[in-house]
Amino acid sequence: MKKMKNFFIKNTGILAGLALLVASCAEGDNVVDEIFDNETRGAILRTVNFETNEIPIGASDYTFEVDLEVQDQQNGTLVDAIEVYLGFVDNTFEDTENETDRIVREEVLYETLNASTFTTGEFGLPRTSFSVALPAMLSALNLEESDIFVTGGDQLRVRFELVLNDGRRYSFADNSGTLTGSFFSSPFLYTAVVVCPPLAPSAGTWTFDLQDSYGDGWNGASLDVTIDGEVTNITMADGSESTVTLDVPEGAQAISIIFNSGDWDEEITYQVTSSTGTTILDLAPDHTAGVELLDYCNTSLDL
Repeated sequence: MKKMKNFFIKNTGILAGLALLVASCAEGDNVVDEIFDNETRGAILRTVNFETNEIPIGASDYTFEVDLEVQDQQNGTLVDAIEVYLGFVDNTFEDTENETDRIVREEVLYETLNASTFTTGEFGLPRTSFSVALPAMLSALNLEESDIFVTGGDQLRVRFELVLNDGRRYSFADNSGTLTGSFFSSPFLYTAVVVCPPLAPSAGTWTFDLQDSYGDGWNGASLDVTIDGEVTNITMADGSESTVTLDVPEGAQAISIIFNSGDWDEEITYQVTSSTGTTILDLAPDHTAGVELLDYCNTSLDL
């Protein structure tokens, strides 16, 4: 039964946490030490701040910006430089069988960030910031705005590669789940996706039909519905099904729906029906958290 599973997991987590705390106090180890002791990668590049990974169609003033922190076995002194590579993935080509319309741009080395330019962060580790405006990205990749601002879905990629003073290199291909998780947040590869602007919703009552196959609610999962900047959180605290309604005012300009992950997402299904009576979302347990659920690029989407 799930409740027993929850009880076991929670208490196991507490015991594991206490054990880790005791071990840390006794041996002076921590999570970072353990990773470096058991991994041969030698260095990671942690995300300190990353604002957005979406480029709205027509947003010529878009700028990719990220703050990074270097961590290695010698407090960042092993790293000589960070190489920055740009790439492009065309997902809006028309000939899906032969891909003859796909624009191919292999990675290009855009810039090298030398360690001499790094600053010292709050934890005593080297930090650096990188930014590149959209025109510069397109120029480096020999692209025009018309190549990417089609219907949405194309991807501009920024990949970082650590260059160590002993000749070793580490980047996205060397990553593991540990490094890409929330603790280290070290993906090395960032993808900026071209997206279509939000659509205006129909005024009136929208219906959200929520289900949970186990019957104990959504266990922390929810939907964030944003209308012109105002967020309404929709969830089901308990039970196997529930219906929630939301009134959309006249003149609303934009709507967004994003799924927030909980403990048992595989039990969740839901349908969203606009005030026109059209089912605009009907999702089974294959959820992606934090990503816009509405396909703004679908010209037949009736909101």
